[in-house]
Amino acid sequence: MLGPIKVTAKVGRLIVSPKAYEKQRALLRAFRWLRANNPLGYVEADGFDPFWAVTKHADILEISRQENLFHNGDRATTLVPRAADEKIRALTGGSPHLIRTLVHMDKPDHCKYRRVVEAWFTRQKVESLENRIRMIARRFVDEMAARGPECDFVRDIAVHYPLRVVMEILGVPEEDDALMLGLTRQLFGGEDNDLGLYDEMNYEPTRHAKQLFRVFHECQSYFTRLTEARRKAPRGDVTSAIANAVVDGKPISHHEAMSYCLFLATAGHDTTSSSTSGAIWALCENPDEFCKVKADRRLIPNLVEESVRWTTPVQHFMRTATAETELRGRIIAKGAWLMLCYLSGNRDEEAFEQPEHFVVDRNSRNIAFGHGAHVCLGQHLARLEMRVFFEELFERLAQIEIAGQPRRSASVFVGGPKTLPVRFRMN
Repeated sequence: MLGPIKVTAKVGRLIVSPKAYEKQRALLRAFRWLRANNPLGYVEADGFDPFWAVTKHADILEISRQENLFHNGDRATTLVPRAADEKIRALTGGSPHLIRTLVHMDKPDHCKYRRVVEAWFTRQKVESLENRIRMIARRFVDEMAARGPECDFVRDIAVHYPLRVVMEILGVPEEDDALMLGLTRQLFGGEDNDLGLYDEMNYEPTRHAKQLFRVFHECQSYFTRLTEARRKAPRGDVTSAIANAVVDGKPISHHEAMSYCLFLATAGHDTTSSSTSGAIWALCENPDEFCKVKADRRLIPNLVEESVRWTTPVQHFMRTATAETELRGRIIAKGAWLMLCYLSGNRDEEAFEQPEHFVVDRNSRNIAFGHGAHVCLGQHLARLEMRVFFEELFERLAQIEIAGQPRRSASVFVGGPKTLPVRFRMN
């Protein structure tokens, strides 16, 4: 077995750079080279602890399957600068996590806490919500039509539709949607000047960590009021399930209840919004694929899968090795940090034919929802939301094209289109 082969300083800078994820071209070239020449590359980038960049589809699946060997919660679950990690640990009394959600847990806690709301997100339960979700989708297609012949698809439509769906499931009143969108964007807008707390000209990791801590407490104040109301008078919503949950014979802790609510509120809309707008962007750039879907609506489920693959809104997660192990002939030391590069895995030539092309009738499954025990809790809901929206949209949309300069968000963790001006015609 061999030791690590370091990636070049230039490639390392790309992997940790928010701007590289916004522009993508140079980053995707770097990932392509790594997959072919150094698929398990060792990254030493200024300001970050060293980590392994896992770029192959098969390796990401293999690590995801081995939940006992590769932990979520031992270190930060997303790539953070060393200074930010130290500040978060100081603010939390030693934990690398501001909040504690399913993505920060390992056995046995992960299984116990997943069961709290798992019944709400089964395929059968989600399908029972289809009529409610279709009404919301139809409303936003109407909104798009009313704004015609042009709109910014991201800002006017895509961010609001999945937000309203998940807020309804949580039991958050519609008048609070704007508040929740603002708070969750500050928390998870990543390193983007326009979306999050990031200030490119004055960025300082420890100050950024303190700002995140402040916004978390604002979110916590909101969900504290909501969960207290649901304990007194439970309703048929997910917040009631969380507020009244019992784990190991005891009521769920306040911190973990707040974390759970915040986790569902953010993960439940941002990624679906990105994949939906990513689909529209790709269809505008590939009119032949648009025509395929117009001619055969049975392709819409394939369109959903390809849109998620193409956009890959969750661009990575980190794992920590619990013991020395071997992967691709490399020795992975105990305590090593590994970056599962989903954005690269979803472009892997060994997993997808012509991965650089957007193809709506592709049949292969993407890995953007993760795999194994930590597979995305809301994957069935996300797929249903996108399918229903596209069914309603393609019933009326005759033509669409880009009408300005689309832009992706600058974020290493969760990314996707942040502006998408389009010109369109409805039937």
